[in-house]
Amino acid sequence: MIGTWRGKGSGEYPGIEPFQFAQEVTFNHDGRPFLNYFSRSWIINDENEILRPGASEVGFWRPKENKTLEVVLAHNTGISEGWVGVHDGPKIQLAMDQGYSAPSAKIVTAGQRLYGLVEGQLFFAYDMAAEGQTLQAHIWSSLERQSGE
Repeated sequence: MIGTWRGKGSGEYPGIEPFQFAQEVTFNHDGRPFLNYFSRSWIINDENEILRPGASEVGFWRPKENKTLEVVLAHNTGISEGWVGVHDGPKIQLAMDQGYSAPSAKIVTAGQRLYGLVEGQLFFAYDMAAEGQTLQAHIWSSLERQSGE
């Protein structure tokens, strides 16, 4: 997963209009036992033109023994989260362990993330429970590794 990945995705959630987005995700490391992670997105129209900046998040992916994984993320929307899960070959499953929302941010109470490497593409899906809603699909994307990465 090391490198930069780019692609497009879609999103929906109660109370907002369905949307499309472009996404760039970068995983890198400096030799220590964790990955640096950065994701940014842009809301796009049907012609793939950028309408405005979207969500971004930064964090650290910390592989542990027995294929377990701890992930710590901070978002531009005022939310930070701890995630725990497992990695098994090309598949990573994460569940939100704890979260913090700044006073002006939406309150996210649960989340699940799924990452998968399939035929050279990175697929991502995020289910979220927020603002009194039950856990449900929120965003999903398909990304391609960038050449030279």
